[in-house]
Formats: sequence, C-alpha cells, structure tokens
Amino acid sequence: MTDATYWDGQAATFDNEADHGLRDPGVRDAWQRLLLAHLPAAPAAVADIGCGTGSLSVLLAAQGYAVTGLDFAPAMIREARAKARAADVSARFVLSDAAEPTLPPGSFDVVLARHVLWAMPDAGLALAAWLRLLLPGGTLVLVEGRWSTGAGLTTAEAGRAVLRYRADATITALDDPVLWGGPVSDERYLLVSRR
Repeated sequence: MTDATYWDGQAATFDNEADHGLRDPGVRDAWQRLLLAHLPAAPAAVADIGCGTGSLSVLLAAQGYAVTGLDFAPAMIREARAKARAADVSARFVLSDAAEPTLPPGSFDVVLARHVLWAMPDAGLALAAWLRLLLPGGTLVLVEGRWSTGAGLTTAEAGRAVLRYRADATITALDDPVLWGGPVSDERYLLVSRR
C-alpha cells in the first residue's frame, strides 16, 4: 500500500479524473443513480472508507445521508472538508487508516469503499474491520476493479473475500462509460453485500 505522503501529493490534482472529481454533471448523476439504487433511504449513516477528496461523501450528504468520510492522507481530508463547505453540505471527515478505521463499531447503516480494498495490505483483515462498523442488517458497498496495469482485485477475488464474512455478495459490472468519463477496457464492478 502506498503511504499517506504519496496521496497527499495527489490531492491537488486527484479530482481531474472524471470519476474522482465528479465535476461533469453526467458523471455525477450516473454515480448518484448507481449508489442510490443500492443504499437504504436517507438519512442512513454512511462510512465512506478511503474517501479521498470526498466526492462520494459530498454527493451522498447532498441527498440527506449522514456521512462520515475517512482517509489517511491529511491533504485529502482538507480537500474533502473544503468540498463539503463549498457544496454547503454537512459531512464529517476523519483522519484514519482505512485498514484500521477509528470509527465507532456498530454505528453505520452502510460501509462504502471505492477503489480501496485492493490497496489494503490484508484485504480480509480490512473487510473484517469495515464490517464491524455496520449496524445489524447493514450494507457493504464496494466499487473495485482489476486494472490493465495488473493491480486490483478480480470479481472472483473480491467475492471470495466478502463471502468469508457475509452470506451474500452481489457483483455488477460497471462498464458504462458515463461512470468513468469515457470507455474503459479493464474490469470494474460494484459489489453489494446485505447480510
């Protein structure tokens, strides 16, 4: 896993990627539709693990969710807080390592992580820590992929990791170019686990 210093250095330009910054209304709307189709109704409590600059946190807070974003890079957290202020939404941002989140156990209806699980030193231990954050009946929502660079997790790898702890893992391909600001050729997917 890359250290926080690396991600601090990425914070100023991180949102230049269409799916990171969600600046394009079409991309933002596509992510909103995707997530809202799988989340319980607002004002459910959402932990956005590895929130980066807070784009998904702000998107969900604007829809009435009680969002806590977590990231281990101080510059990312600063960007996320500024983004929430600019959007005039209430979202909380915490500096913490995603592998061992310092959030209260049993406090969230949803744990959301986008492109984070693959970067954990031990995906199983990270998942166990994330699942402890959920209230009974809570939902795990992962956006992951296996990129053309060879990095990432295949759908089979992610599914097996989640099924070690949960009874279900529904995987949907995310190949709609609107989500990414253009066509993608690598494997990208949504994994949702409700029990």
